[in-house]
Order: sequence, then structure tokens, then C-alpha cells
Amino acid sequence: MNKRIAVVGIVGIPAKYGGFETLVEYITREINQNFELTVYCSAKSYSNKLKKYNNCTLHYINLDANGLQSIFYDIRAIFHSLKFSDIILILGVSGGIILPIVKFFYEKKIIINIDGLEWKRQKWSWFVKMFLKLSERCAINAADAVIADNKVIQDYIKQTYGKKSYLISYGGDHSSSRPLSREILKKYPFLNAQYAFKVCRIEPENNIEIILEAFSHISNRTLVLIGNWNKSNFGIEIRSKYDSFCNIYLLDPIYDPIILDQIRGNCEIYVHGHSAGGTNPSLVEAMSLGLPTLCYDINYNVETTEGAALYFKSSEDLINLIKSTGKEELKNIGLKMKNIAHKRYTWSIISNQYKELFQKY
Repeated sequence: MNKRIAVVGIVGIPAKYGGFETLVEYITREINQNFELTVYCSAKSYSNKLKKYNNCTLHYINLDANGLQSIFYDIRAIFHSLKFSDIILILGVSGGIILPIVKFFYEKKIIINIDGLEWKRQKWSWFVKMFLKLSERCAINAADAVIADNKVIQDYIKQTYGKKSYLISYGGDHSSSRPLSREILKKYPFLNAQYAFKVCRIEPENNIEIILEAFSHISNRTLVLIGNWNKSNFGIEIRSKYDSFCNIYLLDPIYDPIILDQIRGNCEIYVHGHSAGGTNPSLVEAMSLGLPTLCYDINYNVETTEGAALYFKSSEDLINLIKSTGKEELKNIGLKMKNIAHKRYTWSIISNQYKELFQKY
């Protein structure tokens, strides 16, 4: 009989939200013949509630999977999964506070992927940061196995908790390079010229201001930045400040992967400003496309790109890199990114790592 695995902590599948959802989408495709999989989904995010997907059983909980409700969403999923599962894979630490109690009363195997260091994000209040740090501690200490998506996170777990972890990142080879269609060029005529590109959530730790400030001083270089500008006062204020520059195009979120692949895949430069978390899925996707990559200079990004990208710490750094880096060097960086991604960040590699981990426990 195959092991029964419950997957907790995501909005759900089919994936339509973020990195963890994409992770579950692709690894379940690869390992669904080896295990009996149940994936917990937020009923509030799916009008069409499938019973099965990727040969997984889908179970819906009528709570939001993000924000404050995510704590109760994860806890409800964990307790429900205790009825049948052999292994509970928990993605993120929102419900981690309950895991010491679960381990005291039940003999289920718990595997947790802590994602990045969520408690360090600037957007959280002091109280939320302290809660998330406590949840992280409870989750890591209670887990039978801990997954880190970046060597820097792995080192942090060892140094802080004295615990070994498994290094498993993300795949990026689901992204594809597509030619710009007539429809897209008609809608976004500025894509006819060379442009730099970034896509992200509009949050301070993604260093949006550094990037926008740099391009506001390089009038002959175009920047296209896609994000959820209207989600916060921060996003609204930043958009208002930089939307008037004729070389800066600030687009609302684009969820259609075909359109996103067209715009991203044809950029001259990919600018990655993330400074929180570990291995970022959007960076891995850009690397898989072979995009010349300029990253914010932080240990997570240097580790992900093996030190082969170009790095900036300030607007001035970014301006200098853009002005001084020639086409041939950019092309070589893109090739290096693609080679690294092919070696480390494919879904077949990632899925096999999860498969081996599940078989071990």
C-alpha cells in the first residue's frame, strides 16, 4: 500500500497563486503514482471545486489561506489530516504553533518546508513577527524532517536550532520563451524596443524603490514592472511617484502564464530585487529562461545564482551596472543562468528529491 501524504499550507491546486502552489502542482504530477496524495485547498479561492486533480484528492476548507486566517486554515487542515495520513507535508509555518501538541499525541511523520524567514518581513508588526518566530521554532523542533529551499536557510536552521535539514529548491522549467504576439504588441507597444523587466509583489523588501529610482535616472532604458500596486498604501504611493516617467511602465498583475511568458521571455535584462526569503521562484523561472539577471546583493540571491549574476545594493549600483554592461556580457550571463537552472532547478530533479524524502520517512 502506498504511503498516504497530506499537503497543507497552500491556497490549493490547480495552482494560481504563488511559489508553493506551483511546487505542489508540479511535484504531484511526478509522484502521484508512488503515493496517495491529499491536498488541502481554500474553498474561498475556488468557485469550481474539483474532487480530484493530478490524481490527488482535494479537500476544501472554508477559510482564506493567507493573512490572519492562514493560521486557523493550516491548523484545521493538520487536524483533519491526522485521520488518515502517514506523512503531513506542511508548507510554511503559519500553523506551526500547534505542532508540538500534535507530536505529543500522534505518531504521524511531519515534514515542514519553512519557506523563507517570514518573521523578518518589514510589513509585519512587532507582534506578528514574534508570533511567526515562535511558530517557526515550534514547527522546526516538532518536525521529523525540515526542508530548506536555500543553503543560507539551511545554515540558519543548523545554527539557530541545531538541526539538520534537507536542501530542496524549486523548479523553473515550466516557464517558456514565446515570441511577442501581434495582440500583445498592440496592447503594449513599448515592448517593440528593448526593455528591462521585473515581476513581483509590491512590498518594501523587494526593493522596488531602488529599481524605480535607478531607471528614473536612465531615460534611454525602458523598465516594465508588473505587480499588485493597489494592494497596499506603499504600492499606491510608489506607483504615483514613478508612473509619470516615460521610460517606466508599471503594469497591473498578469495571471495568464502565456502573456507573462511573452513579456518576461523577451526582455533584455531581468532585474531581481527580492531581499527576503530563500530561493525565490520568480528568480529560478528567469534563470530557466536564460535571462541576463541583475540581482539585489544578498546571500540568498548569490547562492541561488552561484555568484554568476550581476549584483547591486543601491540605485547607484544598478545605474552603473546597466550603463557599463555590454550585450555580449549580458548574453554570457544569461547562458550561465540557464546552465545553473538546468543543473539545479528542474521539476524532475525537485520531484525526485521529494519522492526520496517521503520514501525515507
